[in-house]
Amino acid sequence: MRLLFKNIGVLAGVVPEGVLRKEGAAMDDAGLLDDAWLLAEDGLIAGFGRAGGALPEADQVVDCQGGMLMPTFCDSHTHIVYAGSREAEFLDKINGLSYEQIAARGGGILNSADLLARTSEDDLFAQAMERVHEICSQGTGAIEIKSGYGLSPEGELKMLRVIDRIKRSTPALVHSTFLGAHAVGRGYTHAEYVNAVCEMMPAAAQYADFVDVFCEKGFFSVEDTERVVMAGVRCGLRPKIHANQLSVSGGVQAGVRLGALSVDHLEQTGPEEIEALRGSATMPTMLPGSSFFLRLPYGRGRDFIDAGLGIALASDYNPGSSPSGDMRFVMALGCIRMRLTPERAFNAATLNGAYAMGVSDVTGSITVGKRADLLLTRPGWTLLKMAYLHQTPYLRQVWLAGREYGTNN
Repeated sequence: MRLLFKNIGVLAGVVPEGVLRKEGAAMDDAGLLDDAWLLAEDGLIAGFGRAGGALPEADQVVDCQGGMLMPTFCDSHTHIVYAGSREAEFLDKINGLSYEQIAARGGGILNSADLLARTSEDDLFAQAMERVHEICSQGTGAIEIKSGYGLSPEGELKMLRVIDRIKRSTPALVHSTFLGAHAVGRGYTHAEYVNAVCEMMPAAAQYADFVDVFCEKGFFSVEDTERVVMAGVRCGLRPKIHANQLSVSGGVQAGVRLGALSVDHLEQTGPEEIEALRGSATMPTMLPGSSFFLRLPYGRGRDFIDAGLGIALASDYNPGSSPSGDMRFVMALGCIRMRLTPERAFNAATLNGAYAMGVSDVTGSITVGKRADLLLTRPGWTLLKMAYLHQTPYLRQVWLAGREYGTNN
């Protein structure tokens, strides 16, 4: 099947083959090509170029009518497998309770764990697939989904089986993370639960791609993190770390030492964290939706980029601290609250997001041979307009692996 996109006003995200992430000054280059065409064949990008002369032959032609064509978003940090809702805690937040105070009185993550334990696997899958469809319809084509609301061997494996089922039920590219160390499960002491998470690892590794730990004051220490991560590494899982959300926890430095693919959150960082990341393969990932919802500081994305690093942006879609997976809004928050340029926010939400979930060799940019995961806007839209008019309807259609999303999905 050959699919031709013609009359593209702006083709965004053009990246040479072999470039897997952007750092420093390269974050300012959005890879723009005006007045372009693109050919997809059998679900992959087969070619593109500027208009002029004969266009390639195709089985189907899409007239973009001057719209912008770009890679779909790559959301490298979500918690979209959860049961029910936590809107009652939203009222607690309005009334002034902090994230830590809600957690200390048995809410937060433990509340989600209680709800999940009472929910059947089929119901959990059905609820999660509604969210998958929601975010794919908004232009996300690659999704990392974490466990962490089970907090017991039965609950965590239930979540991982649901994520595995999602992988087989959506055309989006889905990777799975075992986050058993999200909070201490009910009925365990802290030490008992760290032991239990390590003992869960062989079973979790049958489904998961990554292992993650909430390395944070009041949750898991650097020493806990190292122990859990190494248990995962021995089972073939690559680390990703929740780091520095509520305090300077040492999670960034631990993540770099442990070879983490990404360190995520980073609301609380200083020069030491920037220096630790310099020259590493670890992607700093910032979650402005969580900062927005919890009224926390925003990640220092500009400082990281000015120091020569790259950053990724992700949604942190979850019921308690970021109940939205709209990556266009995440991009806008990156610009409005983190003072990123639209080009930097775009690269952070596409190629670098793909890198942060280990798939930038197959998606995240306009590169020959990558999946044809494509988002088409209405005529006249640009990256600047997307961030500026951040609530104005702009999306015309989404293709995942060369197939129009919403058709038999």
